Amino acid sequence: MTDGQDSTGLVPAAPPPPPVQVARIPTIPDSRPRGEPGFLIRAVWFIFIGWWLSALAIGVAYFLCAIIVGLPLAFMIFNQLPAILTLRPRTADPTGFPVEQLPIWIRAIWFLLVGWWLGALYMTVAWGLCVILITLPIGLWLFNRVGAVMTLLRY
Repeated sequence: MTDGQDSTGLVPAAPPPPPVQVARIPTIPDSRPRGEPGFLIRAVWFIFIGWWLSALAIGVAYFLCAIIVGLPLAFMIFNQLPAILTLRPRTADPTGFPVEQLPIWIRAIWFLLVGWWLGALYMTVAWGLCVILITLPIGLWLFNRVGAVMTLLRY
């Protein structure tokens, strides 16, 4: 055996060099989901389009509620009101657990006697709060709960 050889006759490989530490620039993670427009685009949308388009959408959806047959389409529009107003999707409630709903006949009676007119008043107030700008978050929060007012939907 010669100097540096093991019993098999091979020279052992040199140990790998230690990893080089590269300084990383800290970044602030983007909290918005991919594909969601930024604040500036949403602000421009709201100022030029969102406020009047949401009022039009409320009117169309409310008309669909009045003819009863259009209720499913109306509530699809109501659920999209935050996105129509500000390009931000409707926020989900954080519980994640299924909530037991009231029987459909109770919800139908509520809608026919109270929900249709209370919903109109409620959405008028919510839209007014959104247009004021300072109270926009409160108005969006109210829009996210239109189903509870009109049909006793539990979230």
